[in-house]
This record gives sequence, structure tokens and C-alpha cells, in this order.
Amino acid sequence: MAAYLLRRLLLVVPTLFGIILINFAVVQFAPGGPVEQLLAEIKGEGATLGRLTGEGSGEVRAPSSEAGGSTYRGARGLDPAIVRDIEKMFGFDKPPHERFITMMAGYLTFDFGRSLFRDRPVVDLILEKMPVSVSLGLWSTLLVYLISIPLGIGKAVRDGTRFDVWTSAAVLVGYAIPGFLFAILLVVLFAGGSFVQWFPLRGLASPGADLLPFWQRGLDYAWHMALPTLVLVSGGFAGLTMLTKNSFMDEIGKAYVVTARAKGAGETRVLYGHVFRNAMLLIIAGFPAAFIGILFTGALLVEIVFSLDGLGLLGFEAAIRRDYPVMFATLYIFTLLGLIMQIVGDIMYTVVDPRIDFSARR
Repeated sequence: MAAYLLRRLLLVVPTLFGIILINFAVVQFAPGGPVEQLLAEIKGEGATLGRLTGEGSGEVRAPSSEAGGSTYRGARGLDPAIVRDIEKMFGFDKPPHERFITMMAGYLTFDFGRSLFRDRPVVDLILEKMPVSVSLGLWSTLLVYLISIPLGIGKAVRDGTRFDVWTSAAVLVGYAIPGFLFAILLVVLFAGGSFVQWFPLRGLASPGADLLPFWQRGLDYAWHMALPTLVLVSGGFAGLTMLTKNSFMDEIGKAYVVTARAKGAGETRVLYGHVFRNAMLLIIAGFPAAFIGILFTGALLVEIVFSLDGLGLLGFEAAIRRDYPVMFATLYIFTLLGLIMQIVGDIMYTVVDPRIDFSARR
């Protein structure tokens, strides 16, 4: 097992490098970069040039008819020196390969540089937004498992009954409703949209919550997390419920279950003493992947609707503004966590079923 883990850890480095390299190459051909956006702001809003050059003299140069053959469409009518100053400010005065090497060298020590538009270290931004996304992903994943596993077992045991039919209908409805529409509905109904305001709409804590006793802070936190977590759980438990049901039904029909019943074992002992461990192998081992999926893909629209300033919203805004340091830093962290969680999932396979030996694979 140790040799297998070592091989997987060594594969993380080239995989991560390849993903960053491909995305970096694609971005070089994407229009509307940070330089173009700032040039458009200058022409549209008349920004002062002292802020751009960093000289603070307030000197305004006479614009020329063209920007000296610049490749930026928004540079027309601006002094070429201004364009060069903007490129230098954003680091685009260097060729792409030099920028990529510098970026990857910093990533080895988790130095992601500074945000182009927020003028703050990217690490500080990520650490500031991380608690929101982790809270959403962790509690949503735990609730999905706590609901889906008992429900799936109940459906397997009562297969074909009214309970199975009605719960299947509820599961399909929850899966079919888009998360952002359900989030908007909850805001309209319960967060002051048009009816009542039973739940807050912004942040994870009320103003002054840090002055409250510990148990009151916990209640305030749960109050803020209730609606966003409900949205993520409603769309995430359907697949896991059906997977649990099908896994249990597949195991219940096997010979060892028939043998256990023939020996006089009770239904509870058969179900939880024999079937449970085999049926739960895929479900428990898939917990890391489910957490990553909810954390980094399902929470974006929820963060936007409920005004939760998390990593999903940070990455989305960075992509819109072409804030490349933030874009690639979030991509780097998401990819690294995803690769590590895959390894953790393999470890959980061996914990749930010691018969699995990944080191024997070729």
C-alpha cells in the first residue's frame, strides 16, 4: 500500500503541472484580458494616468491617433507609452513562457502573487473566503450522507412498496429542480423576498455575533447556514440515495445472505452484520469526491444567491475580470485538493474493506 500511495503522490506533480499549463495556454488566446479591460475603463471613464504609471505626478500625455501598432483593440487613440506602462504594471511586458515559469516557481511555495484588481495577496483572499465554502461543503455533504444512507436502506428493504414509490418521487423532484431556482424560491418565501423574513440573507454571522456566548454564536451560525445548506442537500441526496438502494439490493440477493438467513440469523443481523459492510464500500469511499463536488461545483450559484462571499464567488468574479493570479490560484488549489481527495478515497476503500490491495495492481 505504501508503494501505491507513493506512486499516486508522485503522479500529482505532473498532473497538476499539465492542468495548469493547458489552462495557461488557453488563457493566452482568450480576449478581454486585464490590460484590455483597463484600457476600456480608461477610454470609457477617463481614469487619470498618474494612477496607472505610478509616478503620481498627474502628468497627462497627449493621445495619438493609434497606439503604435498595439495588438489591443482598446488601445486605439492612446499613447503607446501608456499601454506599455499598463502591461508592465500587470506583468505582461514579459513573454508568456517567462510568466509561466515565474508563476509555477511561486506556486511551489504557495506564493500566488497579488490580485490584479483587488491589490491584495491572493493567499489572503483565499484564506478569507475559505471558511464559507468549507462550511457549505462540509455540512451539506454530512447531511446528504445522513439522509441518503438510511433512506436508501429503507427503500431497498421495502422495494416496490408505497414507501419506495413515494420516496422515489420525492427524490426525483429534488434532483430535477435546479439548485439556483430552489435557492431563489427560499429567498422569496423565507428570507424577506415577498413573504416572511425568518432567515438572514447575507454572511455566516450576524453583526456583533462575536460578542455573544459560544452557544448563541453556534445558533446564529446554524441560522445563517440553514437555507444554503438545504439547497445543496436537496440537489445532492438523490444520486446517493439510489446508489445506496441499488447496492443493498444487489448484496441482498447474493448467496451469503441466503445462507445467513438459512442459519437462523435475524433480519437486522443479516442487514447490518453482513450486507452493510459490502454494500457501503462504494458509498463510504466516495465521501471525499462527494465533498469536493459540493464544495467546488455546487456552491457557486448558492453563494451568489445568498450573498455568501466564498471561494466559488471569488473564482467566478476573477474569471469575469480576468484576474489571472486569483484564477490560477483557485484552479491550483481546487485541482490539488481534488487529486489528494482521490488518494484519500483509495485509502478509505482499504479501510472499509481490507481485502482490497492496491499495491497488487500493475
